[in-house]
Amino acid sequence: MTPRRVQTVGYLVWHLSTKWRIAVDRALKQFGLTHAHYLVLGSLSEFSRGGARPSQRELADFAGLEVMYVSKLVRGLERSGLLRRADHPDDPRAFQLELSARGADLVERSAAVMRELFHQLLTPIGGRTGKRHVALMRTLEALLDKAEALGRPNGTRGPEASRKRR
Repeated sequence: MTPRRVQTVGYLVWHLSTKWRIAVDRALKQFGLTHAHYLVLGSLSEFSRGGARPSQRELADFAGLEVMYVSKLVRGLERSGLLRRADHPDDPRAFQLELSARGADLVERSAAVMRELFHQLLTPIGGRTGKRHVALMRTLEALLDKAEALGRPNGTRGPEASRKRR
């Protein structure tokens, strides 16, 4: 007998998120990537489409990750030759990021696997083009907006690491 799931939104979101991360990590293992690596590389690819070279902070904000976590991931991805860090021309405390050719190729190949995984996950609600998908996206955006607002005391962005290179 399968135990019944706890019927709260928080539990279901957490449980789905955990299952999703496990599925993503398994799918990306063939590329030597984790979900977090893919988030950084994929976000950098998306952010950079128009030629932009974001700072680590800009990339962290774009990806929805903590700056220090992105900094740690970026160092490892740089050692692997998937991206490059360069001094930021306007901010001596910051780095600019760009994908290497190898990193861009890896993002392209792993994105195809991720699209298939999304397809599989969203099949029960009619796929990416169905009305249920649109409604789910609106609901998740509203929940994320509220969670982000609750996480910011008095509307601030949180402690700034002004002495750390971004």
